[in-house]
Amino acid sequence: MPEPIDWLPDGTPYSPRFGDRYHSENGGLDQARQVFLAGCGLPEAWADQPMWRILETGFGFGLNFLVTWAAWKAAPQRPQLLHFVSTEAFPVAAEDMRRAMPQDPALRPLAEQLAAQFWGLLPGVHRLSFEGGQVQLTLYVGDAQTQLRQQMPTADSIYLDGFSPARNPEIWDPRTLKAVARCCRRGTRLATWTIARAVRDALAENGFQVRKMPGVPPKRDNLQALFDPRWEPRRRPDPWSESPAMPDARHCIVLGGGLAGAAVAFQLAQRGWRVDVLDQAEAPAAGASGLPAGLFAPHVSPDDSVLSRLSRSGVRATLQQARALLEPGRDWLHCGVLEHRVESTDGLIGLPREWQLEGPGAMGDSRHPGRDWSRPADAAQRALAGLDDGAAACWHAQAGWIRPARLVRALLNRPGIAWHGGREVARLQRDASDTRWQLLDAQGQPLAEAALVVIAGGHGSDRLLPAHWPLQRMRGQVSWGEESALASLPPFPVNGKGSLVPHIPLDTREAGWFMGSSFERDVDQLPPSPADQAQAHAANAERLRTLLPLKAPALAPAFAATPRLWAGVRLASHDRLPLVGPVDPAQQPGLWACTAMGARGITLALLCAELLAARLHGEPLPLDARLAQALSTGRLRA
Repeated sequence: MPEPIDWLPDGTPYSPRFGDRYHSENGGLDQARQVFLAGCGLPEAWADQPMWRILETGFGFGLNFLVTWAAWKAAPQRPQLLHFVSTEAFPVAAEDMRRAMPQDPALRPLAEQLAAQFWGLLPGVHRLSFEGGQVQLTLYVGDAQTQLRQQMPTADSIYLDGFSPARNPEIWDPRTLKAVARCCRRGTRLATWTIARAVRDALAENGFQVRKMPGVPPKRDNLQALFDPRWEPRRRPDPWSESPAMPDARHCIVLGGGLAGAAVAFQLAQRGWRVDVLDQAEAPAAGASGLPAGLFAPHVSPDDSVLSRLSRSGVRATLQQARALLEPGRDWLHCGVLEHRVESTDGLIGLPREWQLEGPGAMGDSRHPGRDWSRPADAAQRALAGLDDGAAACWHAQAGWIRPARLVRALLNRPGIAWHGGREVARLQRDASDTRWQLLDAQGQPLAEAALVVIAGGHGSDRLLPAHWPLQRMRGQVSWGEESALASLPPFPVNGKGSLVPHIPLDTREAGWFMGSSFERDVDQLPPSPADQAQAHAANAERLRTLLPLKAPALAPAFAATPRLWAGVRLASHDRLPLVGPVDPAQQPGLWACTAMGARGITLALLCAELLAARLHGEPLPLDARLAQALSTGRLRA
């Protein structure tokens, strides 16, 4: 549950857990600006830099982040990308954050944006995006020492904050400060308000040159430090990281014009790359990403599995990009999705136990952050879906429908990205200098060349990947039709074993419904034969009868009259997780992959592209490092 807050008579938030106030008497603004921002030499230090990475211990109400964000906005020579990483063991509620908002007119609108994204903060890593992706806040929810040792972000500036060493000794523990030091490069500057002797000694022992500075009232002194050890600093190697040095000329070729390829191109262009996107089709989203309408929704499991945690990071990334690039109600809608657990034989709905309970207490509090994501479906939601009280069903609040092709086009519509359709790449080879990749057609004629190539297609691009990679093609088929029975269908999408997506605006100005999808493993024939089409319609009709037994009759006439069919081929890995990373850094430098999205491309493709860009640039990762390892191409070489 969110951290309980007491409020002092002057409106200052107070922590009953630590017996201390979050802000100093003057509200903390002077401290944020003078102790932390100026104490790290900002904004001067980040001038003309392509990226700047700040690490903070103790997020609290986010005042240091807001002040830094405002300084970035005001700086004429600001970095193209600002990464702010902060640890927080006990996140506050969004409503408390709104209550504590600063009145400063430059900060208040930023605080409103922060509070709007401050939900669902389960233990782990959460990426919150602002300013069209140019300001990235990465929250490590959990014990600071543990999170820093696991995530190991590289920092250019360090803000050591948190409650006083006497009240919260763990965040100032020598082992925590050692973990902070391991996130530093030589020259990283650190600032903090405390001058406690134990803190000064621990910083000095870990390679910092420490000095006292005049403080901000009511503090007489504060501390600044420079990471400049007498020894050569060594960072613990990350087992999943195999990133080679980036080429000097930032030109990349992305193979694949679907969601994965467009997302990779978008992320690289945002970082100043010139990107050529090549695809054998004449137009973008001609393959599986041409699905007329699909769902994004978190996966749930009682043990909160790797896929469940990964899907939440993916849903958050999808929500952020959709809000920034698409028109709600036309291109997408954050409407929620009901999941009917049709295979449940005991009425269980697959959620962790503490997410399901309501009432007082930490385990059953209705404000548990898991319930921001998914919770048991209520009586009204069940009734709208025609499900009885005994049906196993949960409600995904952070979910909805999207038209993937429109997202693809929006991602590609960015300066720095050039589209090249009708380019079928038959093979790749190194040039004579062994510094660039050449892309050749079936006749051996060159199509393009670059030092960095990312294979981000689905069906068809697998022939350019190592033959031993365990990849599988899967054909999916969706039945769909127009208006007729929509009034009888639920007002929201329903998934389970198959999914129904109703009330989708079509290009004909009608509304439509979509039911599917089939999973035909090792089948890639397109278009499907008439017999296969008939079989797919029959299978989708049966899925609908299982998914929504009382609503299925409304579409029975449409299925009897043979609705229209969409078919596409997906590419999946052996463990049904995407593949993100270098193909073979030793033998094939500069060749990367972002592929094998399977049936979860809408949920995961944007996150995977951001992960690839972060690995290339040495940025903080947008998800837990252990999840990044689970997606790494290195797992195929283990």
